[in-house]
Amino acid sequence: MAKIESKEVTINEKSSTISQFLGNLNNLQKLMPEDKISDWESDEDSCRFQIKGLAKIGMRKSSEDSSKVVMESEGKNPFDFTLTINLDEKGDDTTAKILFDGKMNPFMKAMVEKPLTNFFNMLADKLAANHG
Repeated sequence: MAKIESKEVTINEKSSTISQFLGNLNNLQKLMPEDKISDWESDEDSCRFQIKGLAKIGMRKSSEDSSKVVMESEGKNPFDFTLTINLDEKGDDTTAKILFDGKMNPFMKAMVEKPLTNFFNMLADKLAANHG
């Protein structure tokens, strides 16, 4: 198992607004780095995309409320995973943190841990920049 966390970002929005945005997986494309992602396909509940130079990734929303949005791997992926975006409302602001839990061997974890941490930090930054 590999557990990877992004940095925590503060967003000047209510958590319910952010969870509604993230709960529609069509919106995730707005957070993705255009130079690293191709072949994007999505609907409200699922998405698939190619990470250039790596694997095709598919995921489906499994739950959504004002405190978190949870997505799970779907279809053919290099490994099974759960991606959780935790939202903690504090007054007019909300803090967000991305948590990744992947079922992979230690060798795979050593290869992907740093690139995935950087990727999730970039997604968190783009989420903060797009809201508030």
